[in-house]
Amino acid sequence: MSVKSLLVVIPCLNEEKTIATVISAIPNTINGIDRIDVLVVDDGSTDASVKEVEKAGAYYVSHPRNKGVGAAFRTGLNYARVHDYDFMLNMDGDGQFNPHDIPELLAPVLSGEADMTTASRFKDKKLHPKMPAIKKWGNYRISSLVSVLTGQKFYDVSCGFRAYSKDIIRTLSLLGNFTYTHEAILQTVFNGFSIVEVPLEIRGEREFGKSRVASNLWRYAKQTSSIIGSTIISHRPFTAFAFIALFFGIIGVSLGIFFIYHRFTTGAFEPHIWAGFSSAYFVGLAVISLLFGQAAFMFTRHHKITKNEMNLLVDTILQQHQKKE
Repeated sequence: MSVKSLLVVIPCLNEEKTIATVISAIPNTINGIDRIDVLVVDDGSTDASVKEVEKAGAYYVSHPRNKGVGAAFRTGLNYARVHDYDFMLNMDGDGQFNPHDIPELLAPVLSGEADMTTASRFKDKKLHPKMPAIKKWGNYRISSLVSVLTGQKFYDVSCGFRAYSKDIIRTLSLLGNFTYTHEAILQTVFNGFSIVEVPLEIRGEREFGKSRVASNLWRYAKQTSSIIGSTIISHRPFTAFAFIALFFGIIGVSLGIFFIYHRFTTGAFEPHIWAGFSSAYFVGLAVISLLFGQAAFMFTRHHKITKNEMNLLVDTILQQHQKKE
């Protein structure tokens, strides 16, 4: 009978006041799990966070400088992949999440109901946390956008308390350093895996200090928009370029209609001949965008086929190695 292992990953940046408390509250036993390890990813802390982690008895790896919570999550994900963990769970080290909720969050993944679970602060109205109205509005807007892009209703796509199956550990390929929350959901859905939101009671604000990710909403919006945009282009290139083509097409057709209307009503091209040239230019951009989208789609399709073949090869090698053991 195989041993089921869980890695709890905690990205950490200057959390000396709370990190030891969080680690000590993580359950030692969970039904269905034989081994539980805790890995703290120190993202360039300048306080005594690492010393507190050592006292708490958890594993840790340190970035030589601050890279961002997305990079810290990626380090934890790679660690889980290299050490062949069956499940992974990530949570913050600031005390906003209750470690005693880990079994509830993990349960749908353990049972096979979901490939990934994410704690939801807004799915159950009774559990809505206290936080500034502007942050609630921002969470609602980004969740609505991700819901539209994935075709699945999400209430909270920014929460950093999540659990993952081995398939997700193997297939996630994240690029953003600023954050990982939205990119992970988009990739998981685009790759055909299932996500379940688990309503949990979560603190809306940190006990100490300010959020490193959402402290500046304009910066947060800029960074997340860039990550979401690049993820869509990487996984749904034709859809992304089709929207760009639609934008250029609407401008081109509108200018063309104006140009033709002017020609038939006045009998002359002047003084709006510019509209005709501009119309042709924007229609041309629309056609080029569609061609780029088709080429990107074919490239992405080929990449997925190659990746699936590599995963199958790795699985075969691992199975043969296990049989020998």
